[in-house]
Amino acid sequence: MSVRVIVRTFSELCITFGALIVLFVTYVLYWTGIKADAAMDSQIDRLNDKWASGSMTSAELEAAGGSAGGDATDESPPPPEAYEDGQPFAVMYIPRLGADWNKPVLENTRTDTLKKGLGHYGKTAQLGQKGNFAVAGHRRTYGDPFKDFPKLRKGDAVVLNDGRTWFTYRIDTKEPYKTLPSDVAVIDPVPRKSGFDGPGRYLTLTTCEPEWGHSHRLIVWAHLDSTQPVDDGKPEALRR
Repeated sequence: MSVRVIVRTFSELCITFGALIVLFVTYVLYWTGIKADAAMDSQIDRLNDKWASGSMTSAELEAAGGSAGGDATDESPPPPEAYEDGQPFAVMYIPRLGADWNKPVLENTRTDTLKKGLGHYGKTAQLGQKGNFAVAGHRRTYGDPFKDFPKLRKGDAVVLNDGRTWFTYRIDTKEPYKTLPSDVAVIDPVPRKSGFDGPGRYLTLTTCEPEWGHSHRLIVWAHLDSTQPVDDGKPEALRR
């Protein structure tokens, strides 16, 4: 085999390999995003249909009647029934991440679940209850829900709607805290390093760091600032 044939064969292999890399990157960057956006929209549509039809359980209806508006107090609203594994139960809004930023929150943090939205750490508190309501989301790929996570700052609002009540949390972290994936104490009922010194109604958000890796985690913590019934309209944080 001549040198020319060897060089040409090698060049063709390099071109083929390069094309495969381009296709893979396109898939990761765009196609997974398109699929994830469609999946998240579908989850939100399911929730809206459920809420519009009034198909709540008796326990959920009782909880809805017991939720008081105004500032958050030491009194937790009546707990909803256990969240259904892998299913959506709330929608999250973070104005800092965009006026149209909204993502469904589903139960568990398994890989397949995080392809469809944000995931609630199953052993943490339920939304609005005493303890730590902890939620994870992808930084990149699958819709990039937490792409701009590093922009979050103290005082930013994180608003959730479960079909009955608006829950407005306020971030207490000056800027996202960086830690290792093994640092599970960040989702404790009173999270380690959060600055909270006793029981309360807290929110923890987690995502991967660096932007295209997963060697570390970025964390922000928040406290429940106020609640109001959905029938009273959107909370102030979403009207600005």
